[in-house]
Amino acid sequence: MKPEILSTETIYRGRVFDVSVSEIRENDAVYRREIVNHHGSAVIVPVFADKTVALVRQYRHAAAEYLLEIPAGTLGEGEDPEAGAAREVEEEIGVRAGRIEKLSEFYVSPGFLTEKMNLFLATELTDSVQNLDEDEFLSVERMSFPEAFDKIRTGEIRDAKTIIGLMLAGGRLGFVFQD
Repeated sequence: MKPEILSTETIYRGRVFDVSVSEIRENDAVYRREIVNHHGSAVIVPVFADKTVALVRQYRHAAAEYLLEIPAGTLGEGEDPEAGAAREVEEEIGVRAGRIEKLSEFYVSPGFLTEKMNLFLATELTDSVQNLDEDEFLSVERMSFPEAFDKIRTGEIRDAKTIIGLMLAGGRLGFVFQD
């Protein structure tokens, strides 16, 4: 049986997420939880015919550094995750995916964040046009799975969604991460 939610108040509304505070009763205890509410995201491992993968390098202010990541983007309210994946891979990498296959879905940090990431493998890629948001500055880097796995080992790739995505997509394509 789930705990009883006694009240919820939105204390912040933003462009990407909202923040709410809930009062919850579980057994005989009453407690409060601050929650970051997010519509979810689509994350994509784009793999070309030559089995190279495209990643993006961009500045992440929360980490205060440039990170190497798989393409990803926030879903619009009610947006289908697969449609969001197709949109994001074209916007960020400049390719259209002929095939998009769901690999997994996972919560980023379920202790305080509702965001669920929907992970896809995109193949049968054809050139299109990159269409970045006006505040999006990134560079695209292509590499083999063994090169990407080396970057995980050396700590150059530290983003969790990217590590998960590369390992799952690599495994699907016959590239196994070995430490």
